[in-house]
Amino acid sequence: MKVGIVGTGSMGAVYAALLAKAGHEVWAIDRWAAHLDAIESDGLQVSGASGDYVVDGIQVGARAGDAGPCDLWVIATKAADVDDVMADVAPLVRPDDVVMPFQNGLGAGERVVRHVDRRHVVIGIAEGFGSSIPAPGSVHHNGMRLIRIGEMAGGLTDRVQRIEREWRDAGFNVRAFTDIEQMIWEKFICNVTLSAPTAAFDVNVGQLQAAPELWAVAIGCMLEAHRIGVELGVTFSFEDPVAYVAEFASTIPDASPSMRLDHLARRPSEVDVINGQVVELGRRLGHDTPYNESLCAVLRARESRFADPDGA
Repeated sequence: MKVGIVGTGSMGAVYAALLAKAGHEVWAIDRWAAHLDAIESDGLQVSGASGDYVVDGIQVGARAGDAGPCDLWVIATKAADVDDVMADVAPLVRPDDVVMPFQNGLGAGERVVRHVDRRHVVIGIAEGFGSSIPAPGSVHHNGMRLIRIGEMAGGLTDRVQRIEREWRDAGFNVRAFTDIEQMIWEKFICNVTLSAPTAAFDVNVGQLQAAPELWAVAIGCMLEAHRIGVELGVTFSFEDPVAYVAEFASTIPDASPSMRLDHLARRPSEVDVINGQVVELGRRLGHDTPYNESLCAVLRARESRFADPDGA
């Protein structure tokens, strides 16, 4: 299988490493030249949950056109970049090719289908990775909990089961889902629990969970999201959402969600598509969301100062 990984930051690099190690032809597509140069010259250096090793032979390119048509396109950029990269990917998509977006928050599939028909789209959700880029050409991941995949059009198709087998053979813990909304929302409430709180309080997941006052805020954020999901008709697989997110968090105590990493690097985060979505949906449905609204205000105020080198 020929795979184009568009966006080889912390998560995309993990996908590229394991799929290439399993023998697939993998293209790393990214605009970070130093990262691609290091991968091309020295291989992709991997550490963490799947072991410590180097993967050679990954092809690199700055744009999708450098790779040409691929059987599978993995869109691993941030949500704000999906439209730009899909403008490059869409003309290359053939009738049987698959586009698999892996974005945090809500709306990943909807952003992709602005450019290609939904029959091409298989949604991907990564849980419990907590990955980071320690240096160009390197990736570290704290966990390998679960990859959830599902057809955007619904159903447990032969195609999605084939992708499930291929990713499992590459070393991922992966499961195909029929109910895509359940799949998306169960990850979403975990994102809401951990993302804005770790960024706002500048702690990792374990530190957040160990501090009762901070964890109470995180749970408040989650319960606002869970209530909205229930009202929208999401069928959650659990009865106790607090226990669900607590168990999830306990598996990645050393992880820092991407929102915190963005703030540590003084760059804008994905607050709008994660905790900000709770606020937006709450307003639409007539629900108050004070926990998420407060943390979004804190993070947006901080981000407004990032362009100022003297900003606090």
